[in-house]
Amino acid sequence: MARRALDEYAAKRDFAATPEPSGAAPPRDPTGAPRFVVQEHHARSLHWDLRLERDGVLASWAVPKGIPMRTKPNHLAVRTEDHPLEYLEFHGDIPAGQYGAGSMTVWDSGTYETEKWSDREVMVVLHGARARGKYVLFRTDRKADGKQWMLHRMDPPDDLTRAPVPTDLRPMLAVPTTALPHDDERWAFEMKWDGMRALLTVGGGRVRAMSRQGNDATGRFPELQGLGRALGSTEAVLDGEIVTLGADGRPSFERLQPRMQAASDRAVRALLETHPAVIMLFDVLWLDGHATTGLPYTDRRRLLERLALAGPAWQTPPVTVGGGARAIATATGLGFEGIVMKRLDSPYLPGRRSDAWRKRKVEGRQELVVGGWLPGRAGLTGRLGSLLVGYYDDDHALCFAGRVGSGISGATRDDLEARLAKIPRKSSPFAAVPALPDPHWVRPKLVVEVAFHEWTSAGALRAPRYKGLRTDKDARAVTRET
Repeated sequence: MARRALDEYAAKRDFAATPEPSGAAPPRDPTGAPRFVVQEHHARSLHWDLRLERDGVLASWAVPKGIPMRTKPNHLAVRTEDHPLEYLEFHGDIPAGQYGAGSMTVWDSGTYETEKWSDREVMVVLHGARARGKYVLFRTDRKADGKQWMLHRMDPPDDLTRAPVPTDLRPMLAVPTTALPHDDERWAFEMKWDGMRALLTVGGGRVRAMSRQGNDATGRFPELQGLGRALGSTEAVLDGEIVTLGADGRPSFERLQPRMQAASDRAVRALLETHPAVIMLFDVLWLDGHATTGLPYTDRRRLLERLALAGPAWQTPPVTVGGGARAIATATGLGFEGIVMKRLDSPYLPGRRSDAWRKRKVEGRQELVVGGWLPGRAGLTGRLGSLLVGYYDDDHALCFAGRVGSGISGATRDDLEARLAKIPRKSSPFAAVPALPDPHWVRPKLVVEVAFHEWTSAGALRAPRYKGLRTDKDARAVTRET
């Protein structure tokens, strides 16, 4: 009977090309408790294979999000072909071109007890190192092949304090400064990455990317899904900055613009080759069922480094403790935007701006709200020549900060004109503005990032240069950084 049960398994495989067992060994004498194995399978789509010894073979289910450690939610389980008993110990690489190609490792194994087994429901008690307790597999479709099942954990988790991954966290923010801390041996210094802040929620091998405002950015950066495969069954919430790197290896906010604004899957796919993105990871807020936000920075950093996250689209950049002046010199020499300083004993405060984190920029940078625009001259008659920008003061008034024309050209001008055309208004949104030639006012919705030399005594930008749109920022939150 076992041999016939393995006919489908054998028909899908070329045993001259795959290291998988052929099932030629005779089944063992059915004494002792039946065995199970859970294998982590890095195939085309990461999943976990649950296999239960039954009637001389391994009844098998593919579980895309892994074995549930909590009673909710249930996990999808797809019934697959029976496997030979030798698969209880199989691990290795299935070659490309073969069925199930990819690496396979043993995630857990042990014995189990059967409480119920029918064509529609299988209830077992697992005795493994990681998977322990009562589980039930139940069919959810009425098709003849009966492949669609769900896997439900019936027992409470071993760790009663283990909680689901939170989805409502927001990044902690730094206070701008022009000074270095006098006690810099109590501070960590990181490079300031010129990109888009994001929190990554990782669970069941899947990654969800959320912007600083809480908007879902997952579809715009599909290369980050590889991080889920790298973490496997580990659950985490990670903080980082999504960047695109130029030929010189430095982050370029201008190069990131098309990725941030890609509006369709087709546009994203076209940009994957020309504008690949990388996330620079610098903190961990949640790890395997427990919040880490209350831990000091040094402990969170240690946990992050233990994850050893280094891959084609994710990195964990180094930090230094002390030596703030050297960090500034490094940022200047490498052409980075600046540095971020984090007090070693500081907790992570989600959604809050705290003096325990400080940022110092090498080049003047400022996020500003667009309140209008001026037409250009000569070949730009009637078209966008410069943006009229400002920031909100403590009284929530929009203060005029000058005009920005440098850095706007080509497709950037076309895109800005299209956006501005949708938000016109008749009067100035600024609290006060000097006389301007033929201003066109708009509702203060768009946020742009501007590089500049310095602030003038009149509160205007000197030598501003347009760097890009900040679609991830809320206009009402834009204030002058000092």
